[in-house]
Parts: sequence; structure tokens; C-alpha cells
Amino acid sequence: MLGPIFGREWLTLPRRSRHYLMRSVYLGALWVLLLTIWQTSVGWRQSATLGDQARFGLLSFQLLTYVQLLLVLFFAALTAASAIAQEKDRRTFVLLLLTDMRNYEIVLGKLFGSLLQLVLFLAGTAPLLALLLLLGGIAPAQIFEALLVLATTGLAAGSLGGLVALWREKTFQALALTSLFLVLYLCLVQSLALLPLAVGSISHEAVATLQAWLQPFLALQKVVDPLDNTGPVPTAYGFAGAMLFLTLVLNGLGVWKLRVWNPAGEPIIQREEAEKAQEEIDRAKAHAAPGAVRDVWANPILWREIATRAYGRRPLMVKVAYFAVFALICYFAFTAGSGDWAAARGLVPVGILSMLLVAAQAVTAITNERDLGALDLLLVTDLTPREFIFGKLWGILYNVKEFLLPPLILTAVYAFRGLLASSPPGHPEMLFGKNLEAFLCIAIATMILFAFAMVLGLHVALRHQNSRVAILNTLGTVFFLSIGTLVCIYLILINSRFENQWLSFIAFIFTGIGGLWWVLSGTRPSGALTLASWACPWAVFYTVTNIIVGRPGMRESTDPLIPFVVTGGAFGFTLAAMLIPLLSEFDVALGRTSAQGE
Repeated sequence: MLGPIFGREWLTLPRRSRHYLMRSVYLGALWVLLLTIWQTSVGWRQSATLGDQARFGLLSFQLLTYVQLLLVLFFAALTAASAIAQEKDRRTFVLLLLTDMRNYEIVLGKLFGSLLQLVLFLAGTAPLLALLLLLGGIAPAQIFEALLVLATTGLAAGSLGGLVALWREKTFQALALTSLFLVLYLCLVQSLALLPLAVGSISHEAVATLQAWLQPFLALQKVVDPLDNTGPVPTAYGFAGAMLFLTLVLNGLGVWKLRVWNPAGEPIIQREEAEKAQEEIDRAKAHAAPGAVRDVWANPILWREIATRAYGRRPLMVKVAYFAVFALICYFAFTAGSGDWAAARGLVPVGILSMLLVAAQAVTAITNERDLGALDLLLVTDLTPREFIFGKLWGILYNVKEFLLPPLILTAVYAFRGLLASSPPGHPEMLFGKNLEAFLCIAIATMILFAFAMVLGLHVALRHQNSRVAILNTLGTVFFLSIGTLVCIYLILINSRFENQWLSFIAFIFTGIGGLWWVLSGTRPSGALTLASWACPWAVFYTVTNIIVGRPGMRESTDPLIPFVVTGGAFGFTLAAMLIPLLSEFDVALGRTSAQGE
């Protein structure tokens, strides 16, 4: 029913060796997370009672489902979008349109084929969640409802990513708009809480039910808390129905517009008129490019990145969507009240979203060239490695400048608000130096992280021939560095006793080191990149624990200079370790030569 596209994925996916490795690593990471929760809630020095086991089972169920929901929401959307965008970049999507396959076979085949890996991951975690029933604290219906929420969330997110990729012709626009539309959707559903203020006939209970039916995190919260899941219809079933309806609408629109949106921008050749006028056209004019002649800069790479439509015809749409999401995040952050973590409510989501967009722009700057077949042509010209790499970097910086400024501006706003809130009345100059130091440290560290995301995208894309793998590795690295850190923070705050979690945190850190090493230097190992893989996770861990111990927002907060030096030094060294081979040994870094051939 789904056609040959899905049939190919169904047959070839089990034949890939990395498929079994990824499933093993995924389940192993969840098992380490369970050990961490046990150390946090019970510990190894005392015998667990039935109540301790029940609390451990409930807490494990909550954390495992929330972590999987984050992963499913992120990877389902971007995997589905990249699967179609890669076909467009390689100009093979037009060949699919020339076959006798129906529209729904192409759209649904691409969707379910890209989500097949995630479906197998969820199927593998079902027995793990079922084992928690033996500990008590949860019911079988909760596990079924949680898996239902996860599956329908992935289906709806993948449908959104597939629709955006069918609509836009460039990979960066597809990835960026998919990420922004996801965050915008979550913000808009959250803003439904203002409806009772605008329309008095709508009750708060009705709005809360509607939000739980539309927002995956609220629906999962109702599932893990059965006392809050009261009503004639369980929240999970209402949410699943809403997501299935949304999936039907998105895929129906994609099937309807498939051959309207694609192919986009293809020239229409009038063959009869061309044949009649062929004898009258001058030979020189026949081979000349149409339009006025454009002056190319000294660095043609930089000129193409800035002065042409290298990333789509409507880049303004991505920027408008970003600023809409930024405005909603700022509104919710500033209206949530003050507290120790008030600044994190705005800076963290905006910073993570900006880093993902910067990394997406960087990796697609190379993958687009490779898929179009232009990268090999560039490498045989007289362009120097410095011109190529810095032309790409400066072009990326110009294209993402609107994504870099908002986090820095938000940092300055929080620094000013903290100065007014913490200073003695009438003497704001007493804490001016401290706030200025914190602002400079955070701002410079943010710029270093953005530079790391840009160079990481180029580094990974140049080392991987498969564009889809390069995109997922780059965005996955940024995602796990940020979301993984947030999960570790939550685990620390549960018990506030780090010594009970030492072994599990060592496991998490070594897992992060191994994953970062594989992304940076797995195909062609390097001593400097191996050292960088060890330094970055430890730097992030040290900085996070330093901030937590210092109690952000209080007068006894830690000095920000030392965490800044550690983080800036680790990621700055990683920048140098990635840039130096690209500038000095360009062909070797790309794997185009070997020691035997020299």
C-alpha cells in the first residue's frame, strides 16, 4: 500500500550494520539512565523497601518517557525533512515524479521510510518500560498511553518535516523552517491559556484540556500523573486523535501539492520557437548567459554565499519565523516571574535554537555543493583552502547574523535586569562590575559556541560523503550537547548529592566523549581531535556544576571567569583542531589523498 519507496527501506534497513549498533547504544544509554535514577533516589548503601522501589519505578518511567519524547520530536521532524531535501539536492526527486507511482506512494513512502528507524527504537523500549511494572508505582495502561503519545508525536512531527521539505527547494530552509514551526507550534498551544481572558465564556478547564490534547509534553504529563488524568476520555487518546488528524491534514496537503510545488524553478523550453529562430541567432549570443553581467568578488565563494540565492529564493521567511518564535519565548520567559533560574528560561531555549540553525546553515553549505556536483569542480580550481574555508565561514556568518544577535541582546537585557534587582536602593554601581563581568563572559562564550557550531558543520560535511548522515551528525551533536546537559542538571537537582551519582555520571561523560570522538574524528582519527573530544564534555560538566553550586541569581553566585576560561579554552581548542587541517592539509582532511599516493 505504501509503494516501493517504503518497501526498499523495509528491506534494506536491517542489512545495515550501524542499525544494530545504534539500537544497542540507544538501549544502553537508557539503561545507564536507569542506574543513575536508582543512585539518585535509593542509593547502594541501604536496602530498598517496597516504597523505594515504587518511587524508583515511577521516577524512571517519567524520565525515560520525557527523554524519549524530546528525541522523537526532534529527530522525527528533521529525519523526514532531510530524507526529501536530500533527494531534491541530488536532483533525483524529479525522477520519482516521472515514474508511475501515485502521489500518496511518494509522500507516505518517504515519511514512513524515514521514520522506520525511530519506530524500531520505540518498539525496543516497550519491553524496558514493561519491566518497570514489576517495581510498582505505574499501571499497564500508563505504559500503553505513553507509547501512544510517543508514536503519534513522532508521526505528526515527521509529517510536518516532510510537508516543509516538499514545499521548500533548499535543505537549509527545510530544516530551519521545520525546527521553527515545531517551536512555534508549542508556543502557540501554550498561549491558548490567554483565551479565557479574551473570551469570558471559555473556562480554564476547557482550555487546559484542549492544550493537553494538542501539546505532547502536557499530554505526557497527564499520563505519568494518573491523579491528574481524570475525565470521560483519557488525555492520551484525545491527544492521539488530534495528532492523527493533524497527520492526515499535513500529508493530505502534501499529496495534493506534490506536483504543484515540484519541480520548482525548472526552466520551460519552447522547442518549436527555438528551432525556427536557430538560424537567425548569433552563435556568440546563443551561448551567452542571459541578463546583465555581474561582477564577481575576489573570493567567488564569499560572493556566491552573500550575493546569490544559494540557500533558496525566500530566506526572509525563515528569519520572520525565527523572530516570531523569539518574541513568544521572551514573552513567556519575562512573564514567568523572577527566581534563581529566571534567566535560563529565556537564554537556554533561544541559545539552543540559534545554535541548531547556525549548525544547519553550516552543514548544508557543503552538502548542497556536493549533492549538486559542484564541490568537485571547486576543488579543481585555483582557489586556495583559505579562500574556500573562510569564504564559506564569512558567508555563513552573514546569512545567520539574525540568529546570532538575539541571544546576545537577551543576555544584555538579563544583565541589566539583574543589576536593578540585586543592587541596593540608590546604589546600582555596587554590582555593576560583577554584572558586567558575567555579561562579558556569557556573551564571549556564546560567540565561541556559535563559532564551534559553524566550523563543526563544515568539518562534518567535508568528512562524510552521505549528506543525510552529515546533517544528522551535526545537528545531533549540538542537540545532545545541549539537551544532554539539561538532563544531567535535572538529575543533579533531584537529590542534590553528587556523590550518589558519581559512577553513572562517569558513564554519561564517557558516552559523550565516545560520541563526540566518532563525530569529529571517527573516519580519520587525529590526536588533536581526540584530545578535543575529551576536553569538551568535561568542560561542559564543570561549567554546569559550577553554576549550580553558585546558586544563580543570588549574591553568593560563583565567579563566572573560571567557567568561562574552561569552556572557552576547550571549545576554542576544538575550533583550532578542526580548522588547522582544513587550512593546511585540505586534500588530506577531505580524504582525497593517501600516504601511499604521495
